Amino acid sequence: MKLSIATALLILLSVMEVNAMSFEIRSTAFNEGGSIPAKYTCDGDDVSPPLAWSGLPAGTRSLALIADDPDAPDPRAPRMTWVHWVLYNLPPDASGLPEAVTTLPPGTLEGINDWKRTGYGGPCPPIGRHRYFFKLYALDEALPDLNQPTKDELLRAMKGHVLGEAVLMGTYAR
Repeated sequence: MKLSIATALLILLSVMEVNAMSFEIRSTAFNEGGSIPAKYTCDGDDVSPPLAWSGLPAGTRSLALIADDPDAPDPRAPRMTWVHWVLYNLPPDASGLPEAVTTLPPGTLEGINDWKRTGYGGPCPPIGRHRYFFKLYALDEALPDLNQPTKDELLRAMKGHVLGEAVLMGTYAR
C-alpha cells in the first residue's frame, strides 16, 4: 500500500497531536487556571503542591520541572520572570511529586531559584494576581550534573533534547 505524502503527513500530525494531548501535569490542590491555595505560598506553609503527570512521550529518559511567575513584580507592568523551582533528571518512572516534597526521586537534581537557593519557594506576589506556571519537560536523555543551574542554564542544557512539554498554571493574589 502506497501512501501519498499528504496522507503520510496527516497521519504523522495526528499521532503527534494525540501524543502532545496526552502529556499532562496536574495537581489535586488547584485546577488549571485556578487559584493556588495559601498553604503553598509565603502566606501559608510555603510547601510545594502535589503534582502528578502522565502520558510521557515515547523515548523519555528524564524530566525537568521549572516553576516560574512571568508577572513579576506587577502583573500590569511585568519586568521579569521570577523562578520558584528548578528540578531536573527526574526519572521517567516517577509519576509525580507529593505535597511538601522533601525527598526527591532517585537521581533528581536541583537548580537554583531566584531566592538563590535550591528547593521550592511559593508564590509571594508584592501586588496583584500573578500567574504561576509549572512546566514539565520530557527529555530524550538524562542531563549531566550541572551543579545547581539557574533556569536559563538548565534551558540551555535541554536545548535539542525536549520531546514534549506539559504546563499547569495557577494564580495567586495576596
